[in-house]
Amino acid sequence: MNHSERLAAFVALGQRLAALSSDEILTLAARARNQNAWFDEPSVTAAVAGIAHMLAEEPLRHWAARYPPEPTTVHQVGVVMAGNIPMVGFHDLLCVLLSGHILLAKLSADDTVLMTWLIEELTRIEPRFADFIQVLPRLNAADAFIATGSDNTARYFEFYFGKKPHLIRRNRTSVAVLTGQESSAELALLGPDIFQYYGLGCRNVSKLFVPENYDFVPLLDALQPCEGVINHHKYNNNYDYNKSILLVNRVHHYDNGFFLLRPSPALVSPISVAHYAEYCSEINLVDQLTDIAAQTQCVVSAGGRFAGSLPFGQAQSPGVDEYADRVDTMEFLAQLPKIFSSKT
Repeated sequence: MNHSERLAAFVALGQRLAALSSDEILTLAARARNQNAWFDEPSVTAAVAGIAHMLAEEPLRHWAARYPPEPTTVHQVGVVMAGNIPMVGFHDLLCVLLSGHILLAKLSADDTVLMTWLIEELTRIEPRFADFIQVLPRLNAADAFIATGSDNTARYFEFYFGKKPHLIRRNRTSVAVLTGQESSAELALLGPDIFQYYGLGCRNVSKLFVPENYDFVPLLDALQPCEGVINHHKYNNNYDYNKSILLVNRVHHYDNGFFLLRPSPALVSPISVAHYAEYCSEINLVDQLTDIAAQTQCVVSAGGRFAGSLPFGQAQSPGVDEYADRVDTMEFLAQLPKIFSSKT
């Protein structure tokens, strides 16, 4: 199977996902939710659409053309997949297989249903991929590793995988920059960036940077269309718990009935809560963003007007060339033959 054939299979997978009927997604989401209560129909629908977007033919071919079409030596790449949002391990699967290597996948216990289904769909489209994919409980046979986890698990990965080529990712989150000049329509676009996947992803906005004396009322009003998140029992439990903690401790906060905002220097916030910090000037804002750059996946602002930011509403729709932790996975895979040849 050559590069062109592998690429064609992923294009066909994208078309298959884009054409899934509402009944098929309902059935798939029901199976997923039996395993992981966070993986409800809206989340699965969004994840399927996101992967289909990632596999759009023209950008996929343009991206793939940046890398060697075939490895000089095929290696077994062990991938420890996360399970915080549906099918979040797909991009690593795509990179390993498209680069021509063999995937040894350790699926997250929280996301075996969807990832298994996705692998089955891919191998149905291109049966030869079955020889390039192994789902395993242990990755002892791997020549190299890609792993995603928390800061604590990253240290564990470093200990066990450190003697072989590895790409290890840590905690990341996303932030929003507001100026106070945004329209209500622009503020409403921030809703999916905060609430899609119930705030569980690294591309979810967990912190806002606002000017001094910022008026939060227009923002809280504009986010009202997202109030349906409170109907998810796990989200609701988190909201009730975090609200009670803020009230008992008499912490200043804002509350619109399903979402809490509080001042905090912390970057990562609990589910149902976003932190905010004030800035007094653009220079001060840049300094604050620079301090957290290593922990930030993406920055959003209205219309993408802030340098280096995405427009509100686009945090959850990454292109195929947007890498977790901003580390080029394909370049890592392309270097494996050189790394191993230098050791012989």
